[in-house]
Amino acid sequence: MAGAGRTIECWLEAERDQLVLWLPVMLGGGIALWFALPDAAAWRSAILGLVAIGLACVATGRGGRAARVLALGMAAAALGLGLIWFRAETVAAPVLGGPMIASFSAKVEVIEPLVARRLMRLTLLPVGEGADTAGHAVALPHRIRVNLAERDAPGGLGTGAIVRLRARLMPPPQPAVPGAYDFARVAWFGGIGATGRGFAPVVVTATSGSGAGIRVALSRHIVSRLEGSAGGIAAALATGDVGAITEDDSEAMRRAGLAHLLSVSGLHITAAVAATMLIVMRLFALSPWLALHARLPVIAALAGAAAAIGYTLLTGSQVPTIRSCVAALLVLVALAMGREAMTLRLVATGAMCVMLVLPESAAGPSFQLSFAAITAIMAFHEHPAIRTFFGAHDEGRVRKLGRGVASLLLTGLLVEVALMPIAVFHFHKSGLYGAFANIIAIPLTTFVVMPLEALALLLDVGGMGAPVWWLVQASLDALLWLAHRVADAPGSVRALPAMPTAAFALMVVGGIWIALWRTRWRRLGALPLAVGAIWALTTPPPDILVTGDGRHVAVRTVAGLAMLRDRAGDYTRATLAENGGVDGEPLFLADQPDARCSRDLCVTDIAGGGRTWRVLATRSAYMVPIDQLLAACRTADIVVSERNLPRRCTPRWLRLDRNMLRRTGGVAVTLGAGRVETILSPGDRHPWRDPPTLDAGPRPARRFTPPAYRFQS
Repeated sequence: MAGAGRTIECWLEAERDQLVLWLPVMLGGGIALWFALPDAAAWRSAILGLVAIGLACVATGRGGRAARVLALGMAAAALGLGLIWFRAETVAAPVLGGPMIASFSAKVEVIEPLVARRLMRLTLLPVGEGADTAGHAVALPHRIRVNLAERDAPGGLGTGAIVRLRARLMPPPQPAVPGAYDFARVAWFGGIGATGRGFAPVVVTATSGSGAGIRVALSRHIVSRLEGSAGGIAAALATGDVGAITEDDSEAMRRAGLAHLLSVSGLHITAAVAATMLIVMRLFALSPWLALHARLPVIAALAGAAAAIGYTLLTGSQVPTIRSCVAALLVLVALAMGREAMTLRLVATGAMCVMLVLPESAAGPSFQLSFAAITAIMAFHEHPAIRTFFGAHDEGRVRKLGRGVASLLLTGLLVEVALMPIAVFHFHKSGLYGAFANIIAIPLTTFVVMPLEALALLLDVGGMGAPVWWLVQASLDALLWLAHRVADAPGSVRALPAMPTAAFALMVVGGIWIALWRTRWRRLGALPLAVGAIWALTTPPPDILVTGDGRHVAVRTVAGLAMLRDRAGDYTRATLAENGGVDGEPLFLADQPDARCSRDLCVTDIAGGGRTWRVLATRSAYMVPIDQLLAACRTADIVVSERNLPRRCTPRWLRLDRNMLRRTGGVAVTLGAGRVETILSPGDRHPWRDPPTLDAGPRPARRFTPPAYRFQS
């Protein structure tokens, strides 16, 4: 034991400069632990356990570095768990209890134009109570988000205005199926208690005088100067507003690995800061007195800091922008002090700042993708061999250019590999050619599109920006052409089903271990990384996916993933396809040879676990003769329905009707392993799973006696 202790002490001594980098990792680990554990009792036990381990290390460590490091790590993890718990409690607000149509007055907090969909997304703060369709008073959540058709938006609608409208509201939805996007969690931390669709007429009862805000006004101006999605991309570069990009072009950017260009982050902040500093330096250098008596780099750094903060506020202060702004400010401080700026300590400080203020962001893809990319780049270029090869060399222009291209290509490949587990975990697909597309796209965006767009906006002050806008249009059309060519290339995207959270955690731990250590012990990170990757790649896709309302079912057939209903929205189809590990549109179950469907029921046989399973699902609201339904239930292994089934409907294995799905939420069934995954579980007490609710008001009884269609087996 003594020999092992000395070995660990020697290792930590060799890595002493890297130890501080693990503080944000442990802070994030505590946050992740809160999401993983089910309830307050487990959270309290975890905090006490972490503190106890830390105190034990202090008491028994005898001043050793290992004991101090472990104690600080436990303290950081306990702090992270406590921070996210405190944050979840402080944002607590009741949500709507159920769907309803209400008329109400509200103050407009945020306006987001969705030009490509001809909608406006309004975040509203209700003023007083609302009224349902019968005129009864109903309580409304503190914050509501509604979509409104552009044609229904009244004049004078702006941030701070008071509006009167009628809207169909519903509670923030839980994930449709296991592994899908959890809007309920995002809405909880955003204070959103209801979402819905607004109807005309919308009346502005009190104007604010500020209009929709600088961000919206600037986005509208840019979109008006350019055609198609080029205007949306230009607006995204300037304000972070992606609402004017069509879904086809947005999907092409994602598949080509270029979606990061649409999120205002390090690339955009760096360009804004660099341009500001260059302009300020050049202008101030024109004065001989200032050049001799003032510290122009410090003045330029202050101007760059102001530009970074202003740009962050203009673009909505999203997590990637905040992270990039903090990093830019730290770089400017380091430059002003004459210190090396771009280091992993800078990345760690930025991560700490974001998690201390917005701890919930650590669980989101934006935070994870941003910091994974910059950490991979910094760790790669801090390696001595890489520094030697790509550092300054006394060589000709051709070799220097080739070395630069090689650096860009290798960095792009590394970033793609680093981001792939995160992309697959959150989006169930990852682009394969993104590194090559970014070799062209990043320089095109940084050195052509953004400078031209800034010049066009400047010239628009005098009404002379039209020629430059033409150049911006041409360059953005070239970017979209590249995105579509790469996206349409064979094998451009690899789709995988939802991976186990533990497999993702292993890959994250392995990747961080490799990135942060410098001695040979870093190689140990390859073990959890490989185990997690193999686990994720060998996880079988679910054979049956059922949405939480029971209306939509996807079954894996011989031909591929097939949906029960042919009338499903784009979002539902995409969600079921992505979580089923399919790249493309799902098929229709009624068209498959193994399925027998009427207007009301479908029966199909699917293979799994060495046997054949019979699945029965209802596909309409019409009642089926009870004797035929019971007979079909007895011959089925699994029965799925959006309505309550009679108790005598007893399949051989699993019944998922309205009553059961109300307790489970969406369901994923893997027949080979006999595994049933659910959204909801009895012990899960995270606040968005069982939030405090407001009464949705009285609901009139529905009298509906549809005809009974005969089911042909």
